[in-house]
Amino acid sequence: MQVLSGAIGRERLHFEAPARDKLEGELEALLDWIASPPPQLDGLVRAGLAHLWFLTLHPYEDGNGRLARAITDRLLAEACKAPSHQALSGRALGISAQILREREGYYAALERCQRGNLDVTGWLSWFLEQLAAAAATNGAVIDAVQRKAAFWWSHRHSGFNSRQQKLLNRLLDAEPEGFTGGMTLRKAIGLTKVSRATAWRDLAELVEKHAIEPIGEGRSRAYRIHWPAAS
Repeated sequence: MQVLSGAIGRERLHFEAPARDKLEGELEALLDWIASPPPQLDGLVRAGLAHLWFLTLHPYEDGNGRLARAITDRLLAEACKAPSHQALSGRALGISAQILREREGYYAALERCQRGNLDVTGWLSWFLEQLAAAAATNGAVIDAVQRKAAFWWSHRHSGFNSRQQKLLNRLLDAEPEGFTGGMTLRKAIGLTKVSRATAWRDLAELVEKHAIEPIGEGRSRAYRIHWPAAS
């Protein structure tokens, strides 16, 4: 079966998938390999190879990419149980989102492998690079969620009013990148729809309660989250 992409009349041939009369046997071989991989094969490499193998078989007219990503996420979850990869647990499982973010590079890496002699080195190199990027991204998000939870716990008795909670949530939701330019008086007025004096009082109380801290001086003054000290 030919795998094509592009508009009708301008299709592009990516590779030639196995013929239908051989497909069932090839799928059984893949499933057997997934169930009983070589004992010394690294779990992350196993996930990358299974992804490539399934897409190369291309058993369906549509949905092959979604199924390949689902298989990959399942195998990565298994791989993260191994002692050598436990540091990735909960962090590497965003590879599907990472592939979608890097879709152009993804298709290019697949095509280089599938249209060549199926030397998987280049594909695995790309796959593992994206896995590392996904782990870093997810790790930053997880860290931000943990810091946010620690922040609210440390201020559980602070008695913020609804406007102050809105300002704090806006700052916290911008993590891990941070709220661009910080929370200025003008931004606080825009978010809470109150007078300048009320917005200023809200910000001053948040500083007094060590929820935010000022950055800059004068008209350029802004505020950022004051993170509680690690216990």
